[in-house]
Amino acid sequence: MIIAKNIHKYYDTLHVLKGVDLHIKKGEVVSIVGASGAGKTTLLQILGTLDHPTNDSKTSLLINGENVMIMNDKSLSKFRNTNLGFIFQFHQLLPEFTALENVCIPAFIAGKPKLETETEAKRLLDYLGLSHRINHKPSELSGGEQQRVAVARALINKPAIIYADEPSGNLDTVSAENLHQLFFKLRDEFGQTFIIVTHNEDFANMADRKLIMVDGNISN
Repeated sequence: MIIAKNIHKYYDTLHVLKGVDLHIKKGEVVSIVGASGAGKTTLLQILGTLDHPTNDSKTSLLINGENVMIMNDKSLSKFRNTNLGFIFQFHQLLPEFTALENVCIPAFIAGKPKLETETEAKRLLDYLGLSHRINHKPSELSGGEQQRVAVARALINKPAIIYADEPSGNLDTVSAENLHQLFFKLRDEFGQTFIIVTHNEDFANMADRKLIMVDGNISN
């Protein structure tokens, strides 16, 4: 599903990632933990094609069987939108749009028909317990509801992989626990792969595999 080899990342002279090797299988829930500054978010962004590793002849990154390092920006954007989903600590919903409209956006970008997209978005929102909130804007939703809308948005194109960066970091304890359980339910029902950066140790320990980052690499 994801095979990363010799991933380096420099920001000027700062060596953030120092030759990360990683193999994640289909259907795994993998947590990534470590101290602030260890490189967790940078690694997640590279694995999610939101950032590029620093050029090195020995570096490679295969995602869902595709060599993303040889794609141009247009091909990479299309691949990202149709194969990958993202959930962030701050939901990043567009405030002027309703929950339904926010969920539909990635599918519209992919060129999917409006009726088909809205039907799927309503199905997802219903699945996530939000069928009564589809016409509400983000400011009218609780933090937990906003994050579930963000989950629906991440799922609308049926991506193979979901990347989450501190997805429960801005939620109360009950909402966080509900979100954590939801990830495993989604994996069990739809077979999606989850890669999750988190500071929540209890959640990290629930994962199929917990990766600990130390000083720019994965500790054995």
